[in-house]
Amino acid sequence: MKTKLTIVKVGGVILDDNLLFEEFLKNFSLINENKIIVHGGGIIASNYMIRLGIIPKMVNGRRITDSKTLDIAVMTYAGLINKKIVSKLQKLNCNSIGLSGADGNLIKSKIRKVNKIDYGFVGDIEKINDEFLFSLLNSNLTPTICSLTHDKKGQLLNTNADTIASEIAIAMSKYYNVTLKYCFDKSGVLMDQNSNTSIKKNITKKEFKKLVDDKIIYEGMIPKLENCFHALENGVNKIYIGDLDILNTIKHCTKITL
Repeated sequence: MKTKLTIVKVGGVILDDNLLFEEFLKNFSLINENKIIVHGGGIIASNYMIRLGIIPKMVNGRRITDSKTLDIAVMTYAGLINKKIVSKLQKLNCNSIGLSGADGNLIKSKIRKVNKIDYGFVGDIEKINDEFLFSLLNSNLTPTICSLTHDKKGQLLNTNADTIASEIAIAMSKYYNVTLKYCFDKSGVLMDQNSNTSIKKNITKKEFKKLVDDKIIYEGMIPKLENCFHALENGVNKIYIGDLDILNTIKHCTKITL
């Protein structure tokens, strides 16, 4: 029987709020089984860009990443945020190791092809080095993975953290019984964006399509849920979306099912 692995993708609002950030890490450190954090930090990166006089460019919730934007993403994601998480987890006796996709050849990507939109230095994942992650977990380390990958030609690429979490969950499902949790500032997928109690407790693939058509689910939540269904179809056991409480209980969140 496979042992358990919990993979948590943490959202940028939590990373940017000191109180939420501290509570998240405390709750995460208390997870007893093998665990992995995946993070981005787009809000923090955008704030630094504005300070430097660079206007963040987004299309349909996706960041356009030119060379200057990539430099700031590397500094904030792999530097500031990643090492903050690792150091605070050490304080909580959770022995973490901070990684980008280039470290240990963890996540190889290819630069996104230009179709209607040129996203710049954005990566689409080709391969996860699951053996490397497995060895880290077997050494009682907790990987903390930022949303940067590489093309094995010396180029770092900005890559969606939700997608990284999904692909890592799929890759690790051959070793573990994997639960994937998307932790952000809402209590789940909401039927009414103005009411944090209007949680949709369960969403199937069929219901998802209708909710998109009815414009209840829109913008960034669409690719997040697409990643969820992709993961479930490829070996991931359970997926939940919710706020900080999702690390302690699954009573008040959204479960994604096929």
